[in-house]
Amino acid sequence: MTPFSFALAHSLPEAVLAIGALTLLMLGVFRAKDGRDWIISELAIVILGIAFILLFFDLKSNAVIWSGSFVDDAFGRFMKGLALAGSIGALVLSLDFMRREKIDLFEFPVLIVIATLGMLLLISARDLIALYLGLELMSLSLYVIAAFDRDNPRASEAGLKYFALGALSSGMLLYGASLIYGTAGTITFDGIAKAMTGVPSIGAVFGLVFLLSGLAFKMSLVPFHMWTPDVYEGAPTPVTTFFASAAKMAAVAIAVRIVMTAFPHVVPQWRQIIVFTSILSMAVGAFAAIGQTNIKRLMAYSSIGHMGFAMVGLAAANEAGVQGVLIYMAIYLVMTLGAFAAILSMRITGTYVENIGDLAGLSQRNGFMAFCLAAIMLSLAGIPPLAGFWAKFYAFSPAVNAGLYPLAVLGVLASTVACFYYLRICKIMYFDDPAKPFDRASPAVTGVLALSSLLIVLFSFWPGPLVSAAAAAAKSLF
Repeated sequence: MTPFSFALAHSLPEAVLAIGALTLLMLGVFRAKDGRDWIISELAIVILGIAFILLFFDLKSNAVIWSGSFVDDAFGRFMKGLALAGSIGALVLSLDFMRREKIDLFEFPVLIVIATLGMLLLISARDLIALYLGLELMSLSLYVIAAFDRDNPRASEAGLKYFALGALSSGMLLYGASLIYGTAGTITFDGIAKAMTGVPSIGAVFGLVFLLSGLAFKMSLVPFHMWTPDVYEGAPTPVTTFFASAAKMAAVAIAVRIVMTAFPHVVPQWRQIIVFTSILSMAVGAFAAIGQTNIKRLMAYSSIGHMGFAMVGLAAANEAGVQGVLIYMAIYLVMTLGAFAAILSMRITGTYVENIGDLAGLSQRNGFMAFCLAAIMLSLAGIPPLAGFWAKFYAFSPAVNAGLYPLAVLGVLASTVACFYYLRICKIMYFDDPAKPFDRASPAVTGVLALSSLLIVLFSFWPGPLVSAAAAAAKSLF
């Protein structure tokens, strides 16, 4: 096997997405009359599905490819699977919404595929240049789809805010990367790790701070979270779903990879950053969501809090901690897709609504939707025995074993406070007087809602496959 064919064999999902995106673009340009063409979205889902299947070929083989810039390992395959699942879920949920809102332009699924390609490249990055290329390929697509509903002032505002703050975060990340390169003399993660075996220099520490700050923006960690509530509320709901699911998977994956492979000898330095952002994120996510009346804005603060919970596991800085982060992100992905499927089911006489008060008495009007949404909310709150409880258990346990007792205690307290607004939604659905009934949701939206709820409940009885896969993925980093 030639070096090129070997590298291609280990990057088949990326190749499928790249060729698929170009094909869909040409198909859309030559087929669409007014820019709207329903088949492009369905084909995009098929292409993403093929890429997902290809991830599971040759699972036992790990390889460093493309001149050492990319790595194909169990960790990357696990997180790529989550990112692809998030992209597929977001596209499935977008089908009915985009047609009803008359913004089902062929560019949307193409941009989703391109953004997903950037995510996969980002997850497999093995040096600073590959990291930046993957990050920007993802980010440039996200800037466009955030403002995809051009006639909606809220969407335009969301896109502008995300672009301005995203450019700032990219600048911070680049500055940090340049400082690290200047002190380490190399851009590869392995080379950086070898150069920082002793006491790190001031330049290296500052570079690490700026690098992690740029990644914290993508993860919505405090104090780089300011874009999240406005973008979640203003962007079209399927776009918000994509931001909250697939994009989060890629950002967390590269953050875990870079601290574990490029900075394994300077754990005290980067652990301080992770602990600081984790505590602030858990606190803001718990308290800022209490007064929210818009459910998408509430989910924004919820995502901030959950990213803080995930970082508790990373702060442990060991294999068990990485495993906890992976399990947490997998369960968070399922809960997020289910929650946004419920939000997309909130439609009254053809108009999508976002006020939490519109859920009043839902149990009397649509018992199935109320049950599924209640299961998701209770899981997000961490109520046992649902999957959300075990997600926090696997994230907090390594921190406790590593002696980070204050961080774990603060995480439990923040989770307790956050229970209020999750339980409040359940109370509104089951105990308030019924509001206007929702229109019948599309089969795709109902299917995602049902599947998410089922997986949340089943995890308590059958956790083995996910736990084993996460353990193997975490082991490949060490």
